[in-house]
Amino acid sequence: MENFILIFICLTAGMALQRLSVFDDNAPVTLNLYVIWIALPALILRQVPTLSFSSDLFILLLMPWLMTGLGALLVLLGSRLFHWSREVTAVLLLTVPLGNTSFLGIPMIEAFWGTEMVSYGIIYDQFGSFISLATYGSFVLALYSRQERQSGGAILKKVLTFPPFLALMVALVLAKPLQQPAVAESLALIASSLVPVVMFAIGLQLKIRLAPGQGLPFCFGLAAKLLIAPFTALLICQLLGVSGPAARIAVFEAGMPPMVTAGAMAMSAGFAPKLTAALVGWGILLSFASLSLLSLFL
Repeated sequence: MENFILIFICLTAGMALQRLSVFDDNAPVTLNLYVIWIALPALILRQVPTLSFSSDLFILLLMPWLMTGLGALLVLLGSRLFHWSREVTAVLLLTVPLGNTSFLGIPMIEAFWGTEMVSYGIIYDQFGSFISLATYGSFVLALYSRQERQSGGAILKKVLTFPPFLALMVALVLAKPLQQPAVAESLALIASSLVPVVMFAIGLQLKIRLAPGQGLPFCFGLAAKLLIAPFTALLICQLLGVSGPAARIAVFEAGMPPMVTAGAMAMSAGFAPKLTAALVGWGILLSFASLSLLSLFL
């Protein structure tokens, strides 16, 4: 309950201060950089060494790629059926397959399932969502904006130099030293700042207005991301006979709303910015209800 109250207070404070224009426009960018470079790596260094590796973890590696494929397929079918414009299709191809499994996913896992489950979410995010963003996301951006496609080497460099991914590699190599009490306590203290900073930053940049005529792709996108994706993931786990904490978090992460970074990529390319902002903003707000519903089945 304390985690939900903290999330609500920080999100509401960010939204209120956005309307009052107290912070500069680049404040969310600065806060996001703090999360990427400091808070999230600290959380990874604290939690990953406590993870017991087993064959059950394969679902955390498999599910994000299945969800990326499912999301892309649904969008392409919807675009063909409803004759959406090129830019609307591009927005949905970025926001439906790619979930907010880090900035929102980790706080939500902690709130619903406890801190001890966060390490599963980190595996899902870093080995799945982040690499999907760097590869699949870059491909969609280049294809629909007619930008020059990035080389495989450029994408690999982006992955290998991403601070949370570097922290993950360090955590896997130096697991024992990182579990020393003094080190673990220091990392835990830094990591504790992640949830309030993330939710406050999200509140500062939350946009929920929808342009006229975009209601259908908006509803389609959020229904696919918040309902179809997670319950398909649950069905996949049942068909594979996979259960336990790893499977539970894999399904839970599959139900996260559109990724903020994917939305930023779409807006930077000029793809239907109001639709993009509405999908990200309303997705975050509605996910509180959809994730609560999903948790009843897990």
